[in-house]
Amino acid sequence: MNQAIDTKVINSIRVLSAEAIQKANSGHPGLPLGAAPAAYTLWGYYLKHNPQNPSWKDRDRFVLSAGHGSMLLYSLLHLFGYGLPMEELQQFRQWGSKTPGHPEYGHTVGIETTTGPLGQGIANAVGMAMAEAHLAAIFNREGYPVVDHRTYAFVGDGCLMEGISAEAASLAGTLKLGKLTVLYDSNCISIEGSTDIAFTENVAGRFAAYHWNVVTVEDGNDPAAIAKALEVSQNDERPTIIIIKTQIGYGCPAKQGKASAHGEPLGAENLAALKENLNWPSEPAFYVPEEVYAYTAELSKKGAEQEARWTALFAEYCEKYPEMAELWSEYFENPSYDPWSDEALFAKPEKSAATRNVSGEVLNYLADKLPNMFGGSADLSPSTKTIMKGKGDFSADDYAGANLHFGVREHAMAAIGNGIALHGGLLPYVSTFFVFSDYMKHSCRLSALMKQRIVYVLTHDSIGVGEDGPTHQPIEQLAALRSIPGFTVIRPADACETAVGWAHAVTSQGPTALVLTRQNLPQYAESGQDAAKGAYILRDSKKAVPDVILMASGSEVELIYKAYDELEKCGIDARVVSIPSFELFDAQTDAYKEAILPAAVEKRFAVEAACSFGWHKYTGLKGQILALDHFGASGPASTVFEEFGFTVANVVSIVKSMMEA
Repeated sequence: MNQAIDTKVINSIRVLSAEAIQKANSGHPGLPLGAAPAAYTLWGYYLKHNPQNPSWKDRDRFVLSAGHGSMLLYSLLHLFGYGLPMEELQQFRQWGSKTPGHPEYGHTVGIETTTGPLGQGIANAVGMAMAEAHLAAIFNREGYPVVDHRTYAFVGDGCLMEGISAEAASLAGTLKLGKLTVLYDSNCISIEGSTDIAFTENVAGRFAAYHWNVVTVEDGNDPAAIAKALEVSQNDERPTIIIIKTQIGYGCPAKQGKASAHGEPLGAENLAALKENLNWPSEPAFYVPEEVYAYTAELSKKGAEQEARWTALFAEYCEKYPEMAELWSEYFENPSYDPWSDEALFAKPEKSAATRNVSGEVLNYLADKLPNMFGGSADLSPSTKTIMKGKGDFSADDYAGANLHFGVREHAMAAIGNGIALHGGLLPYVSTFFVFSDYMKHSCRLSALMKQRIVYVLTHDSIGVGEDGPTHQPIEQLAALRSIPGFTVIRPADACETAVGWAHAVTSQGPTALVLTRQNLPQYAESGQDAAKGAYILRDSKKAVPDVILMASGSEVELIYKAYDELEKCGIDARVVSIPSFELFDAQTDAYKEAILPAAVEKRFAVEAACSFGWHKYTGLKGQILALDHFGASGPASTVFEEFGFTVANVVSIVKSMMEA
């Protein structure tokens, strides 16, 4: 390390961040000013990364969990040569810029995950570290550590206040994820003031109790002490948290150590005072000394050299272990298996079956075809049927195991799943009862925002949960997940539709939720791969134009399927449409949608044992919906369905009244 030039780089980060925020008149200068020494020490001397190839598979991962400090990360990306020009820093938080208010994966080169909702990033980092440990166990051979990198998360007080951080950190300690390091910017300030008003816990004691290695740096402006702590973190089998005591807004006399430094620009006078205090030129704005660019460029060469050595090692590895090279391609590049062309996948069982049970069978079938499947549940695998047989359990004693045990930690589970997906090389799935998807909602949203392929297996999908009662009977959850842009929800009606759901989930470019029953459902001779279009005709009318269209998803398809025959006896000609996925159907052509739901048919009836929200776009103003716009009740499933009117007789009665109107 070189104290003189290190100080110049650190102050460059500080001033660039403050100036960009001031120009935007929006942002959070406090974290970049206080945390610049820690972030620079990591990036300049410890982070294994190559700006010339940000997607190098064996790079270290850096997650800015405290995403409001985004200008810290943008300044680093600019100075270390990631192709983020000064013009983009000057357009911070502006329309169309590469420097949005919070870091966005896929939008700006070098961003490993979208952060901002506090605590998500640390859980993502745990997922990345789990992915690294698993892939290393699968691929590494003696003398050939082709998977050997670390994950770093930069967190603030707010991240550690959020409960998701406790869930994720507890699991990381249990799993002994020694290649995970968390740098904690401990400045004791949040938006409302001192953290003493709401956060007085012993963080070091908390993480020690999680079985983490705990290191404290008393002076966040001491790069040498930070470097020593990072050295310590490299050689411990436990995950490490480095508690770095900083001052928010460091360098700005009027703001340093105050809550006002958190989320508002410094102001012109305070920015000038900052520059004076740091011995920085007052003009020009956005000034970076040439020696800073030269030094960060020199530091960046190390990453290119590291990748070159890895590339040579990997070439030798592929030559010596050709079967592993082929497997690597299956994991990372080009899976050879195409579920859509596999007729056996869509075979229909003879007997009725719960879709959760069918899903478990499909999962195990696919696990033999897609070796990189990696997932589990929030302590519910026996119920959600998400155990891959013969694949082992991922643990501190066996990182090669593919079955994950998240414990009762739904929120962290989903965010960890995002981290696994973001890491690359693995196809993650997570599972719980559908009603508990509420705990995961924000992580589900981020899955969609980042377009990550992750499978959410959500069972016990309706009042069919029965005796467990309204606390466990989903009502509004379907509408909630369907409302997320880019998030595909599939509620299958039988085994074939369940297989279609899985085929979509493992081949899509975004998240998929499979919403599954506990109770048995019949098998339909008419079901098929058309379910991949989101809606299709299960039983058609005898007339060219049906008298009424019956629509349903999942378990309620049985009601309209049977009602078809009863209505026919009454002289009513119906069309039965299964709609397993709103999102997939809405993505079809207008011609296909018209063929399934012709505009000429205004008599439409939909059935779903959940809230009616969302169905009106299909039923129209003259249609009706049998749904549950209230909570359920405890009792045997058959009784609950009957009491709430989910019977064939009631469907027939409502449709007849519609026809008479």
